[in-house]
Amino acid sequence: MFNKKFIDKLQGNLAKWNQEAEKTRQKKSMPRFFTISGTDIDELYTPASVKGADQDDYYDKNIGLPGEYPYTRGVHHTLYRTRLWTMRQFAGMGTPKQTHDRFKYILEQGGTGLSTAFDLPTLMGYDSDHPRSLGEVGKCGVAVDTLADMEIIFGDIDLSKVSTSMTINSPASMLLAMYLSVAEKQGVPFEKVRGTLQNDILKEYIAQKEFIFPPRPSIRLITDMMQFCTRHVPQWNTISISGYHIREAGATAVQELAFTLADGFCYVESAIEAGMDVDDFAPRLSHFFNAHSDFFEEIAKYRAARRIWARHMKEKYKAKNPKSWLLRFHTQTAGCSLTAQQPENNIVRVALQALSGVLGGTQSLHTNSMDETLALPSEKAALIALRTQQIIAYESGVANTVDPLAGSYFVEALTDKMEAEAEEYFAEIERRGGVLACIEEGFFQKELAQSAYRFQREIETDERKIVGVNDFVLENEEIEIPVLRIDHRVEKDQVAFVKKIKAERDNAAVHTSLQKLREVAQGDGNTFEAILECARVYGSVGEMCDVLREVWGEYVENQAALQAS
Repeated sequence: MFNKKFIDKLQGNLAKWNQEAEKTRQKKSMPRFFTISGTDIDELYTPASVKGADQDDYYDKNIGLPGEYPYTRGVHHTLYRTRLWTMRQFAGMGTPKQTHDRFKYILEQGGTGLSTAFDLPTLMGYDSDHPRSLGEVGKCGVAVDTLADMEIIFGDIDLSKVSTSMTINSPASMLLAMYLSVAEKQGVPFEKVRGTLQNDILKEYIAQKEFIFPPRPSIRLITDMMQFCTRHVPQWNTISISGYHIREAGATAVQELAFTLADGFCYVESAIEAGMDVDDFAPRLSHFFNAHSDFFEEIAKYRAARRIWARHMKEKYKAKNPKSWLLRFHTQTAGCSLTAQQPENNIVRVALQALSGVLGGTQSLHTNSMDETLALPSEKAALIALRTQQIIAYESGVANTVDPLAGSYFVEALTDKMEAEAEEYFAEIERRGGVLACIEEGFFQKELAQSAYRFQREIETDERKIVGVNDFVLENEEIEIPVLRIDHRVEKDQVAFVKKIKAERDNAAVHTSLQKLREVAQGDGNTFEAILECARVYGSVGEMCDVLREVWGEYVENQAALQAS
């Protein structure tokens, strides 16, 4: 971008500037300036801050044009000028009927995509009538036991016209099978079904801990689903490779970036080992990132992620289709940044985080509601969160041009730095034997624990300010925001409903389909095809997971290895 002669002259000018600036510094005690992740920030950024900026090919190699390799500036040529990002609002609470009503409300208010949260029993593969589900049914998401529940959730919602995201991992195959069965009943061809399944089990072992089966059979479930969707559901994103939860567990931005992409590369390698051609499945992989509060660090993270993914897919995995090089991603604002103190402040936090996601080129965005540290979002809080996206889209002007921060010395230098640090993590992960070995030995878990501890210590020592928590505190604060409460009758009604479905369905057909699933799991057939047959006859999530528990067992973390790490 700049010739060497210019850079050399600039270095001389900077030395003179620094002498003058030092006079001001000496008059005042200077605090440390650093990102949320702990990266020190220079006082001034210039072309000299961008490593390699004096090389003729720097721009083409590292920045480029939007929609062109290496996609630093975005995966689409025109980005939001021709199509805004999908505005998703996470919803799911109580009974399927309550979730259906919230979905309808979101769509009526201008939401353009649905995002489904499931309750803890569903996430862990238990039916609502299981003893371990007691007290948790419908509490942190919607309870889904059988196809009957999915039919209620998406009743009179045309699945050919809406894009749906589902936050589910271990039982992901079961929930997708039920969703596809609803589409069949609506007469919607699988080819028209659009959406994303989180289905990222590796990050569960690393961060969120909602796993059921051991890692290797869990990856088999994922690759089987990828094979089925590649053939039959071509518009479905089979995995949302998720850094969001890794960040929520305490990761820095670089750790989120590196561990997420390392997981993605592990899925790519697993699919290739299963006999799939990389260009057959890679275009339908997507990613899911956190939008934390450090505005520029987050933007640089997204830009670095696109560039890293493109380079690895093209150069390491030899993908030939340019669509395989594209890192498309959904963004959600940082739940861990929200505070129970002065919760209205969360509206401002979310707006800034959402803006960083947009300036970073996200394809889909979810904005958290201000009351999510207190309860599931109320209807009013969810509406404010959606309106935040709409104000950014239609009033701020950020959609008028593509990647407006490209060429910023600070942004480009930070993007390059994050890429370099992520590559260092990739080398360390490979040295330790790969992602699965790192999970088993507790490497990722230890890295997150250390980062989370450092961040908390910075707050407790007042090195880092959190408005309303350790500074600008209101004494005797009374929170007056009305919160959503799930009635205890939800569990009673849902348990009664699942028992009714189990009594009225064709139980002989269910038994036959479950036996077929057992045989496939014990052999080498496609597990998703067997799961789809179970879903069609109203086999339950818990019944299908129980079959796989019997065949594959349940995963228990090696605590000795974690402590030793």
